[in-house]
Amino acid sequence: MALSLKKHPMPVQDAKVRAHNFDEVALGYDEETAVAEAERCLHCKVPQCRKGCPVSINIPEFIAKIKERDYDGAVAKIKESNSLPAVCGRVCPQENQCEKFCILGKKGESVGIGRLERFVADRALEKGEKVEKPEVAADAQSVAVIGSGPSGLACAGDLAKKGYKVTIFEALHKAGGVLSYGIPEFRLPKDRVVQKEIENIQALGVKIELDSVAGRLYTVDELMNEEGFDAVFIGTGAGLPRFQNIPGESLNGVYSANEFLTRCNLMKAYKFPEYATPIKVGKRAAIIGGGNVAMDAARTALRLGAEHVSIVYRRSAAELPARAEEVEHAKEEGIDFQLLTNPVAIEDNGEGWVKSMRCIRMELGEPDASGRRRPVPIEGSEFDIDVDTVIVAIGTGPNPIIAHTTPGLETTKRGNIAADEETGATSKPGVFAGGDIVTGAATVILAMGAGRKAAAAIDEYLQKKKAQA
Repeated sequence: MALSLKKHPMPVQDAKVRAHNFDEVALGYDEETAVAEAERCLHCKVPQCRKGCPVSINIPEFIAKIKERDYDGAVAKIKESNSLPAVCGRVCPQENQCEKFCILGKKGESVGIGRLERFVADRALEKGEKVEKPEVAADAQSVAVIGSGPSGLACAGDLAKKGYKVTIFEALHKAGGVLSYGIPEFRLPKDRVVQKEIENIQALGVKIELDSVAGRLYTVDELMNEEGFDAVFIGTGAGLPRFQNIPGESLNGVYSANEFLTRCNLMKAYKFPEYATPIKVGKRAAIIGGGNVAMDAARTALRLGAEHVSIVYRRSAAELPARAEEVEHAKEEGIDFQLLTNPVAIEDNGEGWVKSMRCIRMELGEPDASGRRRPVPIEGSEFDIDVDTVIVAIGTGPNPIIAHTTPGLETTKRGNIAADEETGATSKPGVFAGGDIVTGAATVILAMGAGRKAAAAIDEYLQKKKAQA
């Protein structure tokens, strides 16, 4: 049989149906489709796909096991490098990572590596995995992990496997970080996927302390000097919303995407009144920004009952930073894209609520420092969009609480923690950091890669410390 140059399509809910529910959009491969997709893998002598994986999964080996229908073996191979495969199979931008380097992609479409990862991870979760708890010596050293997002979970999982006592301190009432508060249910189911993956990490012996705000409950120094932790990993992410600082941003009906998505995902506003978290979207919503968070906010607003939802982005379609799949899904669901458009003010209805948004048309000029062509306003092109709700999704920054309560911890001019790219080591001995708190807002898998690198460096640091004792 000739090798297919096209990957097997992902089955999805019909766009008209899914636009009105929070059930998962992508339905996943069945067994026969997964095996057929795995058979497209060329098993190159020098597999280029591995170059693009931030956590170094042995991709050809796990795919070979799917071909053999050894699904337990496939997930075990992935889990040697990745603690959260059911999450990564859904939200990783594989098209810019592993699949970007797939040799088959030069002549046709790359192998659906992410879809195959999701397939075996979902089978394992449905079956109920048996996680073997590593042996922990009575005198094992202990590590505090601040933050239970992707970097913290990856770091904690790796350290637990190495025999350390690990405790995660999570500020919110639910573990998972951005996986729980940021990514909507229709992209990443919380109970069926996120919670199960976290339970598997807890089964390794990792303790999770919820409602524990580091910097308030304990400072980093107190964790080490008074609570007896031998090392600390900081993985607190980038949850501080950014705004444009235009007139009207303080009006009722203006949300940061961070608040909007947290209310909906973590606090279950989409199940109101079953959950007592109200959220108002009105009939017309505008989302400022063009990344994945903007797509998530737009598609959430639609599902919450908005009749017309616009993405307002100052560059063109070619520069949209969101994943192509997310943009495609948003368009299928009827989201309106106002491109080369920039808001300049949010207008008041006279009673403190949003009435409309004044925008200006843009054109692309010379490239800026990021290499993308800089958007330039077109004089005299202002116009108004009638809206009830404005959601600002133009990025986030680091919460300064840890830095402000940790003397000797160096930060960058943007307020991120300064840490070694390869080890996560900070300016304080025994204190490591990784993920968005170091890099600024990035992807789940890059944060996990940083957590894994830090775990290896913490292990090396503690072994040396033990040898010197």
